[in-house]
Amino acid sequence: MHRLARAPASSANLGPGFDTLAVALGLFIEVELRERPQGLLVEAEGEGADLATGASHLAAQVACKVLGHDRLGLRIRSEIPVARGLGSSAALAVAAAAAAGVEEGAVGAFRWGAAIDGHPENAAASAFGGLVTAALVDDQPVARSLRLDPELSFVVVVPDLRLSTPAARDILPESVPYEDAVFNLGRMGLLVAGLADHRGLLATAGDDRLHQQARSVLLPEAPAILAGLRDAGALTSCWSGAGPSILAMSTRERAPALAESARQLMSSLELSGQVLEVPPGLRGVEVYDLD
Repeated sequence: MHRLARAPASSANLGPGFDTLAVALGLFIEVELRERPQGLLVEAEGEGADLATGASHLAAQVACKVLGHDRLGLRIRSEIPVARGLGSSAALAVAAAAAAGVEEGAVGAFRWGAAIDGHPENAAASAFGGLVTAALVDDQPVARSLRLDPELSFVVVVPDLRLSTPAARDILPESVPYEDAVFNLGRMGLLVAGLADHRGLLATAGDDRLHQQARSVLLPEAPAILAGLRDAGALTSCWSGAGPSILAMSTRERAPALAESARQLMSSLELSGQVLEVPPGLRGVEVYDLD
């Protein structure tokens, strides 16, 4: 057996859709898997290549569990920044499960990704592509695809700061006021409608009262970035997942100018990092037999 699986990055929450919405982004991770006579070999390049190796690598853990043995050679190539709120772990788990030949294809890879990563919305976006909504129903991950306007594109501000999801979650309040919950529900409805047709996407549709303000202590520049991106022409802006990346939604035509404005904004804030101009990842996980 010799397969390669390719899965896209994802941006979750999208502002008000906390732990519910995600969109796949045109940044990818590849897992190439080959069965070996004996022993496990893991090679990695690109983003995250300096992290875990051997049996401790997430791709190895997933592939070995799916296949039931460790006689594998794995090569991982990633262009997804790690610990930046871009779903790198979910994409890796989905790709590894798919490369290992998990049953039910993308659906099976989604279930494995959700179980391993703990975030069904990220796993759903990487498995199915496009815009998704996901939740746990009776402890089982369930996902559905939503309409995404083909004119949309994205600009991502990626600071040189790694931020783990547990650390970003620990800072959140244990409860929120009733009016804040209602606020988010209303904004999420507006956001889903606007993502289906960018002409109706309100700048305030990316607003949130459940997590973004609390997390701003981890990235003090975040409020200025969010506002600056909207001032520069973003349709709306929000944290990408648990951050620290910030996502701006744009039309494809406007995205290059918005990306340049984002670079100037980072420079004015003396914030190191990179700005990525990325299309949506519309295809989800793809598997290729290499034998």
